[in-house]
Amino acid sequence: MTQNETSRVANAASPLGRLRAIMARLRDPAHGCPWDVAQDFRSIAPYTIEEAYEVADACERGDLAALKDELGDLLLQVVFHARMAEERGAFGFDEVAAAIADKMERRHPHIFGDGTGGPEAWEAIKAGERRAQHGDAGALAGVAAALPALMRAEKLSARAARVGFDWPDADGVRAKVMEEVAEVEEATGPTDREEELGDLLFAVANWARKLGHDPEVALRRANAKFQRRFEAMEAIAGPAFPGLPLADKERLWQQVKRGAG
Repeated sequence: MTQNETSRVANAASPLGRLRAIMARLRDPAHGCPWDVAQDFRSIAPYTIEEAYEVADACERGDLAALKDELGDLLLQVVFHARMAEERGAFGFDEVAAAIADKMERRHPHIFGDGTGGPEAWEAIKAGERRAQHGDAGALAGVAAALPALMRAEKLSARAARVGFDWPDADGVRAKVMEEVAEVEEATGPTDREEELGDLLFAVANWARKLGHDPEVALRRANAKFQRRFEAMEAIAGPAFPGLPLADKERLWQQVKRGAG
């Protein structure tokens, strides 16, 4: 397809069709963008993850203008992956859309089916899908290894809880957290200490789950709060901030903490 032909198709298509035509043009080996042509699934995956987090950030800030832009960036990632798969003869964008539409109908029989089940049937249906995909692979099958570690820890412990491997209440997990803190302090070397720190972080993620909180969300908000307060300290002190004694920096920290919440 020539550049003029691509332009005509893009201009006549729906917005989604236009986007798909643009991606086809960018991936054209003869006339496309060298960077886009050089990409593959693995090289694009980090950008896909980054765009998903930027969507989450816009949601967290309640910035709808930014959310529109970030959703567009994320949609581009879906179109990019689908185009690369189509070039290999595996599947295209239409198959991606059809697959998720089928899945949503299948997981909502109380809406699209015979009226039985309900929201509580969601996990049972997902479990059946996992068995169909992975066989009898156990309760933890399908928890993506590429998830952020804190998020994956919460999901692993939640999956284990569904088959009865769980603390009876949050107090039990709290005791485990304290136990892991002690084991970090007793570690005898870097390797041992790293392992114990991992156990501690896993226990904290589990504790958050038992308290009804998402540890990934909690830590993301804590990160944002730390950055906000730290930048407030820098603004108060100005260029002199890096050279201030630690005691002065602590006083500034307490000041912005009282003022900013």
